[in-house]
Amino acid sequence: MHPAPSVILFTVLSGAGFGYLAFLALGFPAVAGWAGFAAWGFGYAMAVSGLLASTFHLGNPQRALLAFSQWRSSWLSREAWTSVAALTALAPMALSDWLGLGLLRGFGLVGAAFCAATVISTAMIYAQMKTVPRWRDWSTPVMFAAFAVAGGGVLAAPPVWAAALALAPGAALILSFRRGDGAFAAAGHSLGSATGLDRLGQPSVFEQPHTGGNYLMREMIHVVGRRHAARLRPIALLLAAAVPALLLVILPVPLARPLAFAIHLAGALAARWLFFAEAEHVVGLYYGKRG
Repeated sequence: MHPAPSVILFTVLSGAGFGYLAFLALGFPAVAGWAGFAAWGFGYAMAVSGLLASTFHLGNPQRALLAFSQWRSSWLSREAWTSVAALTALAPMALSDWLGLGLLRGFGLVGAAFCAATVISTAMIYAQMKTVPRWRDWSTPVMFAAFAVAGGGVLAAPPVWAAALALAPGAALILSFRRGDGAFAAAGHSLGSATGLDRLGQPSVFEQPHTGGNYLMREMIHVVGRRHAARLRPIALLLAAAVPALLLVILPVPLARPLAFAIHLAGALAARWLFFAEAEHVVGLYYGKRG
């Protein structure tokens, strides 16, 4: 699949943002006054900027509001609703921390639950796609949840827990790589099944269906991405998990948190690029390409 920058930014920033907001909602860390305003503002900025980035991948961005109308059948629509619900439900808690209103922490549980629902809904947009075997697996929502928990935990959890949570994306990535690498072959897709000619024998591509590029080839086929996987996978693992965890252990907390989060975010971007670039859509078989 084509790793569009807008979708990469959307999934990374919104995941980290809602993860951080969930921790704040539960009282980690305890913030008040202008420190609370800055913390909540940063969480909202990440979540909202991620959601806005997603609109740049729409063919007609002004129709983004139509996404809310398909909640019965669309995970994209459910994500839209849960994200709005999360941002709305968390507003009283954010105001309470900023203005010292003394709102009970239990009110944050609802907002934190909506944050979790938003992250899972985002993951299910990809996990429910039968046409991309690598994504259609329970490891996809696990990976999205791990990155959200790590992103929020690095910024907000107690130091020891933050270091432990920082390792979660590494374990999730390894799981995703192991389960995803053989998913396409295990699904049994072939040029014959893609064209409906498998009953007549094993077809092969004599000539490309088009003399030039088209939308499907541009968006669904990205062969070159897998050539870099051997180098990018270790980089993603180190930056997203190992290095942030190490920094949280050896450096003072005030210095470790922002530095570990920045490095984690770089690793998350690399990992999410791989998530899209390595995904093989079955439409590639029709064009005689695995990509």
